[in-house]
Amino acid sequence: MDARDAELKKELDASLRARRELGEEYESALVDSFLEKVDQRIDGAVERRVRRHLAEHQMTAARDARAPKVTDTWGERFGFGIVSLVLAVPLSAIGGGVAHLPGLLVAWAGIVGVNVVQAVRTNPGLFGRRRSSGDGDWED
Repeated sequence: MDARDAELKKELDASLRARRELGEEYESALVDSFLEKVDQRIDGAVERRVRRHLAEHQMTAARDARAPKVTDTWGERFGFGIVSLVLAVPLSAIGGGVAHLPGLLVAWAGIVGVNVVQAVRTNPGLFGRRRSSGDGDWED
């Protein structure tokens, strides 16, 4: 039994003693008074629970707001791939025509680089978990 229950029990005992002293004609007023105290206790408990639930909801919302938002769709990825391939043809022709094999390699390295950056941007965990600075293999 916690302190609030003990306090409520004291109130009930006081109401019963007052009924014995005052008689049955005051019974209704004493019961109403006791029930009002019980209602106040219940209202306080419900209010605390609602406040706690609201605080938990706000913390969850704040945590979700900090999480990175990825709004990439399949259509955007497909479109980026198509544009990349379409632009690869003239870039390959220019690079290969001007500097032959090294120019072709540079052009394709750029195309691959842009696609890798796009893939990492849309899928942050694509290449595995990044280590934080304290996760090294060496002990101090």
